[in-house]
Amino acid sequence: MPSIFSYQSAEVDWCESNFVRSAVIAEYYNTDGTSLFSFLLLTPLNSLVLEGAEPPRACGRTEICHLKVSLLLAGLFSMYFHMTLSYVGQLLDELSILWTLAVAYSFWYPQCYFPKCIKTRRHFFWLTGITTVISTLMSFVKPTLNAYALNCIAFHLLYLTWRELKKCNDKRVHRMAAVMVMWWVLAITSWISDRWLCWLWQAINFPYFHSFWHVLIAMSLLYCCPLVIYFDVNYEMPSFKPKLEYWPSDSWPVVVPYVTLEKPHKQC
Repeated sequence: MPSIFSYQSAEVDWCESNFVRSAVIAEYYNTDGTSLFSFLLLTPLNSLVLEGAEPPRACGRTEICHLKVSLLLAGLFSMYFHMTLSYVGQLLDELSILWTLAVAYSFWYPQCYFPKCIKTRRHFFWLTGITTVISTLMSFVKPTLNAYALNCIAFHLLYLTWRELKKCNDKRVHRMAAVMVMWWVLAITSWISDRWLCWLWQAINFPYFHSFWHVLIAMSLLYCCPLVIYFDVNYEMPSFKPKLEYWPSDSWPVVVPYVTLEKPHKQC
């Protein structure tokens, strides 16, 4: 029986042929280019620009730091998994995504959507923590289903976005949400294509759609993070007015969005 750390001991294998371009990297494009570009560069860049918002504590510097660390770990574990295709790598890749979602839900899930039995953010932390522990243990039961379960969480996030957009009249917010959904649709289409149509892509010698998934989902996160921050400010800092901005310019085809806050009006 192979070790859980052994190469190709994972229960899943993506469409890209193994060890074609390197003797030590199983899936070269899934490992080097895409994971490094998407999670280790794009997402921290997004968080860094968010931290430049005024005032210094805007949107919670500590919360952003936790999310940034989680996303960096997700990128590193993804690279390790695709490099080795090991059982441990598979679980680390999937669980790091689960834990990142848990961090995001814990800090930014709107209190108005809490279950009726949950009265405070502290209680919600406990609920999220217990749910994450149970989900982590269940991940070991049938690891091949983990990726499908994690992708299904996106539908709940899209539902929450739709609920928030119904309350918002800012055209910039609606446009950013539309761009985020566009990148997500392209990403999930690439993921499903790689998983279900591998025979076709291998027949035409183009088995790289999972590598596209890495880049496209990172692009979706690039727009998702400030959108979540925008909604969070409306709930947690009602005296401030959040505004979406783009770096380096609105006219660029690909930009880094971030949140700025207008100072509150003085009250007599």
